[in-house]
Order: sequence, then C-alpha cells, then structure tokens
Amino acid sequence: MTEKKIGFLEAFSIGVGGMVGGGIFAVLGLTIDLAKGAAPISFAVAGFIALVTVYSYVKLSLRYPSEGGTIEFIVQAFGNGMFSAFINTLMLVSYVIMIALYAYAFGSYGSALFVGTDVAWLHHTLAVSVIVIFTLINLMGAYLTGKTEDIMVFLKIAILLLFAGVGLITADFSRMSPEHYESIPSIITGGLIIFLAYEGFELIANTARDVENPEKNLPLAYYSAVIFVIALYVLIAVVTIGNVSFEEAKKAQDYVLAIAAKPFFGEAGFVLIGIAALLSTASAINATIYGSGRVAVLVAKLGELPKTFEKRIKYGFEGMIILALLSIIFTLSFDIENISIAGSIGFLIIFSLVNLANFKLYKETKGCRLISGFGFLLSLSAIGVLVWYNALHSPQSLKTSLIAILIVALFVVMYYFIKKENRIALFIDKNLQEDEEKRVKETVDNVR
Repeated sequence: MTEKKIGFLEAFSIGVGGMVGGGIFAVLGLTIDLAKGAAPISFAVAGFIALVTVYSYVKLSLRYPSEGGTIEFIVQAFGNGMFSAFINTLMLVSYVIMIALYAYAFGSYGSALFVGTDVAWLHHTLAVSVIVIFTLINLMGAYLTGKTEDIMVFLKIAILLLFAGVGLITADFSRMSPEHYESIPSIITGGLIIFLAYEGFELIANTARDVENPEKNLPLAYYSAVIFVIALYVLIAVVTIGNVSFEEAKKAQDYVLAIAAKPFFGEAGFVLIGIAALLSTASAINATIYGSGRVAVLVAKLGELPKTFEKRIKYGFEGMIILALLSIIFTLSFDIENISIAGSIGFLIIFSLVNLANFKLYKETKGCRLISGFGFLLSLSAIGVLVWYNALHSPQSLKTSLIAILIVALFVVMYYFIKKENRIALFIDKNLQEDEEKRVKETVDNVR
C-alpha cells in the first residue's frame, strides 16, 4: 500500500507552524526597544533574508528530497567530514537554544498571567516544567505529539489574527512616523535579533519526499509560508507599537504583546494574549523537541554524534532527554537577549551555508548562482552586523553565542580525534541514496 502524500496546504502549515512559535512573543519587546517606531521595518528586513534563502531551500529540496533536510544539504555540498559535523552539531545546539528561548518566554508570560508580573522563581519553575512535560509527551510517541501540535497551532494563529485585526482599530499610527525611528544600524539589528522568529520554514525540507507534485507544491509552500509570516509579523509589530508606548514596551519587554491587547480588549485581552503566548511557546517547544530529537538521530547515523542519541526510550530517543537537559541549563543560565542573539547567529550561519551549498551545487540543482550567492553574502553580512553592533553596545549579550560555538567546536574536535570514529555515511536518507545510485547507473548506461 502506497503511503499517502501531503499536499500544498499541509506543507504550508508545517512551514507556518514552524515559524509562528514562541519567537514573536519572546523577542518582540527587544526589537521595539532597539528600533522603536521602525520595528515593523526590522521584521521586514529579517523576513527578506529568509525569503532570499528560501530560493536555495527550494532548489536543494527538489534535487535532494530527504528526511534529513538541511543536514542532507550540508553533507552533499561539503562532504561528511569535520566541517559538516561542526555545522550539523551547531544546528542541533541552535535548536537547544530555541527551546530555551521558548521556555524563557513561557515562564515570562506564565508568571505575568498568574501573578501580574515577572517573578523569578515562578518564571524558572514554569520554564523548566514546560520542557519536562513536552519531553515526556514526545517520548510517548509521534501521534500524541502531532495531535497536541495541531490543536495548539490552530489556536495560536487564530488568536494572533484576532489580535492583529482588532488592534488596528485602536492603534496610534503616529508612533511609527520617522521621528520615532532609531538609527539604521539599530533598525537592522532589531531585525537580526529576531531572525530566529523566521526559523522554521526549513522544516518543509524534511517533508520534500512526501509532497505530491513537488515541482509545483514545494516552491509554492515555501514562498507562501514565508510571505504570510512576514505579513503577520509586520502587522503584529504595527498593532503592538500602536497600542503600547515605548516606555511601557521596555518595562514589560518580556510580555509586551499581552500589554498591547489591553487598550482594545481590556484585562481580558491581557489574559487572552497570555494564553496565546503559553500555547505558542508550548507548541514551539513540543515541535522543536520532536524535530531536534530526530535531527540528533540523523546526525548520529552519519557518525557525527555518539550512538546514545539513537537509543530508543519508549517511542522517542535518548537524545531528546539530553537536548532537554541542555535546554534547561541554557534557560536558567542566560537572559532573553543572550539567548535570542545566540539563536539568531546560529541560524544565520546555517542559512548562509545552505545558500553556499546551492551556489556550489548549482549544476545539480539547476539553480541561479547569482541568487544563492547573494543569499550567502546577505546572511554573512547579517552575522557581521549583529556581532559588530552588540560588540559595541552590549558585548555581554554575545556571551551565549561564544559559549555555544566553543562547546560545539571542542566537542567535534574531541569526538573526531579522541574517539577516532569512522565516518563513511554519504547519505542520511536510504531512499535518496537508492535514487542517486539508480541515476548514476542510468547515466553510465546512456554513455555506453
């Protein structure tokens, strides 16, 4: 019996669900603090980088349809050596940082919802609890994880659209006039610091083999998902600035969306957005634990992680528990700005290399090197601006990024040279490997 394929709508939903997670709730306040009235422009800047990168994902997904997604692209372009091991492990750590970010936001909104303000002990208790709960749910199997995710994704999108639509009525648009803009570097940095809010569209790549009529549906799903989320984020930023003064936004930075709902929904709005934030961040934690656990298994299959990441516990993997514990450590050790910058830098590095992969494999993917090369330079420049701005204005905020990169580098070097494992896997997806072997055979037969 042939497994049922997924269509455009399902692929689109995966991309939107992956992007609209805890990011918008967690870091909107940071962006408003940096860019002030130009925060919607900041979201558009970050969205533009994501949109350019989508081109490379489309081309690579069509040429290398694999459950490995981004990992497969890195291995195909750069080989299965130390460099790929570093990037794949960095991606895994970036997912850990994302879980920490979502848990931090869950704690902030939960504390504000229950006691009216951000109380440290309650914040930390809620943040740790939500990671533990969804790790246990993931260990109970994909069915329960998927059903839980479906409900939460529907509810969070519905509440955000309601917030954005009604909020326009009471918005004070004068706050978005140019005299309320910060400097151009601040506006750009405001976008880059929330770049992680666009992380998630790459999940479509992991479904590429299961999409029906991929030549049509994959590009459509990728582009429409990113464009929809850009529009949603810009609209949310407009409504938030229009309903919250810059001073209020700074004071309630960690739960600013809930404050923004008060002018048009009253106290009920604060509760409604608080619930939406809890659903969104919980949904994002659920999906990221699920995805990162399977990424860890795939990287371990390549020989780039210890075999313990592949070991099954119930219906999940031991790697999920390891990643959850690391997420808890990050959540309790760093503040929201540190975590946000580290996550954005991590995914900008990964996306820059996906663009470079498409640039390098353009003959295979039939891609335009000009677009993928531009995407690579754009992502690389974004990393430079983000690091430069924070090195000048907030060097302490780069601490998490430095620690994460050093941990990954040390781990990869130690694992390669102390363990001396053999790394011979050239493909993650056996079906893709069979396709490639068949293609090579057909090419040889045609030459003969």
